[in-house]
Amino acid sequence: MSLLVKGHAQGREIVTVTPATAGWKHVGFEGFRLTAGEKLRVTLAPDREGCLVVLTGSAEVLAGAERFDHLGGRASVFDERSPDAVYAPPNTVFAITAHDDVELALATAPASGRHPVRLIPAASMKRSVRGKDTNTRYICDILPETEPAESLLVVEVVTPAAHSSSYPPHKHDTDNLPVESFLEETYYHRIDPPQGFAFQRVYTDERDLDESMAVYNHDVVMVPRGYHPVVMPHGYRGYYLNVMAGPHREWHFKNDPAHDWLMLR
Repeated sequence: MSLLVKGHAQGREIVTVTPATAGWKHVGFEGFRLTAGEKLRVTLAPDREGCLVVLTGSAEVLAGAERFDHLGGRASVFDERSPDAVYAPPNTVFAITAHDDVELALATAPASGRHPVRLIPAASMKRSVRGKDTNTRYICDILPETEPAESLLVVEVVTPAAHSSSYPPHKHDTDNLPVESFLEETYYHRIDPPQGFAFQRVYTDERDLDESMAVYNHDVVMVPRGYHPVVMPHGYRGYYLNVMAGPHREWHFKNDPAHDWLMLR
């Protein structure tokens, strides 16, 4: 089975990854697009928490008994501002009404219901710069491990043209805390301009998994294990929304030893 899940260029449902379709246990991901005035209703499963991210556009979101209006507002995921998001426990019903054209992402992972619905406003999200030179990229922590959730970790990254990202290649596929944690991961890609593409490779030390992909706008790459670097060609910026989850809600990674020397430069 390929690790690349192609996104739909048109229609309400952009892309869907479930534990069943991915062949794993933890991460679920869905992307949606709505036109102005359009409504969407999504119910979380009895054993899964969710983080709804308003990627672009503005929307009203009802999450159970909580109402949040005029969430979002970005014209593009490449805008230098954070998104709004809503965290919700299992069984929550999301009822969304688009104020204008809206793109939404819904991340899900196992949970028992320990945390209530809450707004994660853009102003609360930490923004940072990671790397240097042509390995520079720009990070927004939407739902990091320092904020309440049971399984989910959610972050977005913008990679400039001709830069690498998730690099040096790193992995988090071994349950060996605090050295390394086991986390499944999805990458939801957006490209600017949209006709471009990114390159992503997923590979293990043994090379029993080694897949290189040309990734287009709205595609998802699944990372069940292994290293997973991204490279942007000249002239095209890349964005991806990462969703991670595993048996422990901690992000500890290991660099590929062959390329770890890059950290010393």
